[in-house]
Amino acid sequence: MHEKEAKALLSSENGMNIYRGCTHGCIYCDSRSRCYQMDFPFEDVEVKSNAPKLLEKALRSKRKKCMIGTGAMTDPYMHCEEKLQNMRKCLELIDRYGFGVAVQTKSDRILRDLDLLKKINEKTKAVVQMTLTTYDEELCRIIEPNVCTTGRRFEVLKIMRDNGIPTVVWLDPILPYINDTEENLRGILSYCIEAKVHGIICFGMGMTLRDGNREYFYQKLDEHFPGMKEVYQKKYGLAYEINSDHNGQLMRIFKATCAEHGIESDVNRNFAYLHEFEDKLAGEQISLFDEW
Repeated sequence: MHEKEAKALLSSENGMNIYRGCTHGCIYCDSRSRCYQMDFPFEDVEVKSNAPKLLEKALRSKRKKCMIGTGAMTDPYMHCEEKLQNMRKCLELIDRYGFGVAVQTKSDRILRDLDLLKKINEKTKAVVQMTLTTYDEELCRIIEPNVCTTGRRFEVLKIMRDNGIPTVVWLDPILPYINDTEENLRGILSYCIEAKVHGIICFGMGMTLRDGNREYFYQKLDEHFPGMKEVYQKKYGLAYEINSDHNGQLMRIFKATCAEHGIESDVNRNFAYLHEFEDKLAGEQISLFDEW
């Protein structure tokens, strides 16, 4: 872990990453890709030491309230967050200035900040997004080794449900020949149904590979799935989009199950929900895209 002062924090769409790199060890992580130009080892997490200060400055300058997103690039609840508590500091600011928040994570460390999420959600909207990829707990420990398993994330979703905090699940990625099965899909969907998630974001049954994360993924395939790397190389070559042969069948099951249980499955509508600011005290809704 190392510290660095950032020049800015919020993106044009009000997303932020308070860390760069990750210690969760997921074998498929796109954030390892060389296109992101991390000039340090991925596990040597870069801490934006002035992130809370930059966030407060940005929130003060906003003409209108909006949703603040985090976790799309780097999970804000990695191991270092236990000590640093930078995410908690940011949530305190979001609450103080009356903004909404959409947090994406794989970690049950988010439960530490349940009190702040509830406070934010009382005034506007706090959405917790959990990534679920693998129903099989043993497989989860292989492909996502340094973070809590899917079963525990399911428990987190239920706790959020019981506290009135809306949730969205990322069903991504699905690894061909590894977890692209009907059993896996139906297992994850059963969790989503019981947890009463608002929506599920799924771009299709597959994954992406590019320079940087491809090499790491293949290294881990050799360690845990001998011979699988050669299968991928022969079938997909250097393709960026790696689609499962079962994509059509699995997507039909996905869409039908979501429709049956009232779960939003349209990607664009899910993103619109994540970006839509709600002023519960005034009874208003403001789209992020209306801010400018």
